[in-house]
Amino acid sequence: MALSMGGAWGQQPVQSPGVTKPLWAGAAPGAQGSEEIDTPTLTAYLPSSNPTKTAVVIAPGGGYIHLSMDKEGEAIARWMNARGVAGFVLKYRLGPKYHHPVELGDAQRAIRTVRAQAEQYGIAADHIGMMGFSAGGHLASTAGTHFDEGDSSAADPIDRVGSRPDFLVLAYPVITMKAPLAHRGSHDNLLGPAPDPALEQLLSNELQVTARTPPTFLFSTSDDATVPVMNSVMFYSALHAANVPAELHIYEHGPHGVGLAPGFPNLKAWPDALAKWMATHGWMTADAASIVTTP
Repeated sequence: MALSMGGAWGQQPVQSPGVTKPLWAGAAPGAQGSEEIDTPTLTAYLPSSNPTKTAVVIAPGGGYIHLSMDKEGEAIARWMNARGVAGFVLKYRLGPKYHHPVELGDAQRAIRTVRAQAEQYGIAADHIGMMGFSAGGHLASTAGTHFDEGDSSAADPIDRVGSRPDFLVLAYPVITMKAPLAHRGSHDNLLGPAPDPALEQLLSNELQVTARTPPTFLFSTSDDATVPVMNSVMFYSALHAANVPAELHIYEHGPHGVGLAPGFPNLKAWPDALAKWMATHGWMTADAASIVTTP
């Protein structure tokens, strides 16, 4: 538990314990069982104060076969909380048991859930971003390029609201499903080993960017040996061509999967750059963005 902010951002606000709920009251659409792996969930971490009324849905990475729930989930939500932003960690379904569109459906449901319940969480319905790491970055970028406005006639009020994130944060993301730059494990776990080329095209998100793709912050490293940095470069280039506000940070050295980069002095500035970017757009206060991330 963090210390009370006491009116100053020099100390962290009190953070809530994570509260986990299933995304659907009953079985999730397409569920192939009733075990934990068949049940997508959302865990809410709320700060005691949220001046900008911002929330971030967080998709941990893991190659669409496992999830880094601590380093790329709870730790990120706590970092957001310390800066007055709500964090919602998504546990989405995984391959090889589940393939597209199940994962996207889980992400869209998470965004709709936070938006439909925005008032009770003390957030604004138009201040809901999505952040993803590695394969979770692919899922976040998919949510940002494949969205809808909701079904106003749906019986479930959650389904009545739109699934478009208001901004994206992509850390060393998988973006493309096309060789030679695709991360093969993510590709196979999401689409299967021999998918229709049209599906590879559809889920290569650098090809799906439009003017309505949300503003995006990207972080990667040049010598990432797992997900080629060109994934980030291609997505940024597509955003720039579509006149979508975007910021790209590429560091020369650094391994894949660093999270907030504890123990990597050359990378520790990336979360602080993210905070400043969020403050520039009104998704975090300037005072909160001035908190330096502990390495």
